[in-house]
Amino acid sequence: MSNLENKKIAVLATDGYEQSELDSPVEALRSAGAEVKIISLKSGKIKAMKDHEWSTSVNVDHMVKDVKADDFNALLLPGGVINPDSLRADQDAVKFVKDFFTQNKPVAAICHGPQTIINAEEVKGRKMTSYNAISKDLINAGANWVDEEVVTDGNLTTSRKPDDLPAFNERIVQEFAK
Repeated sequence: MSNLENKKIAVLATDGYEQSELDSPVEALRSAGAEVKIISLKSGKIKAMKDHEWSTSVNVDHMVKDVKADDFNALLLPGGVINPDSLRADQDAVKFVKDFFTQNKPVAAICHGPQTIINAEEVKGRKMTSYNAISKDLINAGANWVDEEVVTDGNLTTSRKPDDLPAFNERIVQEFAK
């Protein structure tokens, strides 16, 4: 695995994130030496979903309104249905995501995570994948959607679902190390 020592990774999530899509990549990033910070719309804790039920919680390190893309080397957007729907409606969250693209820093999103990237207006012309349910949203926003396990287009890496986490985790560690 690539070495992520001295890399600071932002994970943007809120209540309703898919537990495995945050926990598994965060574990892989930390195992590779990264400093990982949970960024959210609120302080305190955010609650996960697992098998369509509320599950565990994680501590929030910073509220999105209090941080900048400048503070981080890369960004991870976990999925879940509720999580990205809340994030894409928040101006601070959308600006935070857009700034990673403006600065050409690595961004990774899995499952429904790319919905926030649609609102940041950064999908047009990009080869991407996602959970099948939002494929039409990405296509309508101008993405070249493909049904593949993991896709990297420039600074953006996307993946479909929890089953793809091993390949997604391996790829984001590689991409975030660049």
